[in-house]
Amino acid sequence: MTKPVHRRAALQTCASAALLACFPGAQAQSTAAGGGRTAWPAWDAFKAQFINEGGRVVSDDDGGGQTYSEGQSYALFFALVANDRPMFEKLLRWTENNLCEGDMTARLPAWLWGRRPDGTWGVIDSNAASDADLWIAYALGEAGRLWNERSYRALSALLAARVLREETADIPGLGPTLLPAPKGFVQPNGRWRLNPSYMPMHLMHWLAASDYDPQWKKLVDSSLKVIRGASPKGFTPDWTVYDAKQGFLVDTEGKEKGQGTYNAIRVYLWAGVMHADAPGRKALLDTLAPMARYVREQGYPPESIDILTGQASGPAPSGFSAAILPFLRAMGDDKALQSQRMRLEARPLRPKAYYEQVLALFGQGAFEGQYRFTATGQLLARWKP
Repeated sequence: MTKPVHRRAALQTCASAALLACFPGAQAQSTAAGGGRTAWPAWDAFKAQFINEGGRVVSDDDGGGQTYSEGQSYALFFALVANDRPMFEKLLRWTENNLCEGDMTARLPAWLWGRRPDGTWGVIDSNAASDADLWIAYALGEAGRLWNERSYRALSALLAARVLREETADIPGLGPTLLPAPKGFVQPNGRWRLNPSYMPMHLMHWLAASDYDPQWKKLVDSSLKVIRGASPKGFTPDWTVYDAKQGFLVDTEGKEKGQGTYNAIRVYLWAGVMHADAPGRKALLDTLAPMARYVREQGYPPESIDILTGQASGPAPSGFSAAILPFLRAMGDDKALQSQRMRLEARPLRPKAYYEQVLALFGQGAFEGQYRFTATGQLLARWKP
């Protein structure tokens, strides 16, 4: 299934004020929002730029406006954070109708939708993406709890069960482990290709606490092992290879060749948004501490970094700075934190870069208190007392 390595069709985080300047209609949407909507101008700006009338998140990549299941999943989460139920339902309906052939209870969402070679629009690759599936299951479950909607909770449970059946493997030395997709990541000779950024620990804790299946507790353990084992020098790769006899190896076959880039930045983001009392948080932050030190010394996160040598390609787009804010705060690194806040002011994020805006909604949204998580991963949204 391989997702675009850089998903570079993106990265944009204009601070909220900058976003409003880029999209004049966003302020009106925010102030006019009724029905319990919480004020989140950055979300209104994102909707105006990237979500069409039908509830499809349109990326700005080279594919001419393709849609990824990941984008739909993130938007569902943001809509829940904003208490934007009409948009949540619209996003869910488009996702089920177009990525699940009309029935999310029967199949996982296809990861890629867009213009096909023959000019028609539809599913381009029917393989699923486990990170998107986890976020959809999470958004549905928490929407069911916060909005008291039983159908959402039921759909969440069914989707989570399907992830366990179709997107995990019992790997020697790791136990039950999340695969990136149902197909394409089990390699010959006892090897598996894994993606650490697909394993947000707060989602794993939530799934384990939701009593959907006791197997999720084992995936909590294996996910922490993957992230830490794949980051021997404190820098996480986009992709890693696990060998049943040798352990974690550099993924020399992939385009990244052992680099941490547009996927890996999310590992620091996910670590940063974990609750202070969440199991495994301290071990994870200790493992990733070298990245905080790099940012403090260089004044920016790297766009790409060799996970073994620490050799970096240069400064990343500003969206990386937004993504890393919660991580730097969790590390207690005030100097690095201040430098990234200043960098965002001096170098605003591009308003039409989809992935950059996604990183900003996550990173700045958490930093500004739009949402938090409990130790077991439940969502604490600003609108819900």
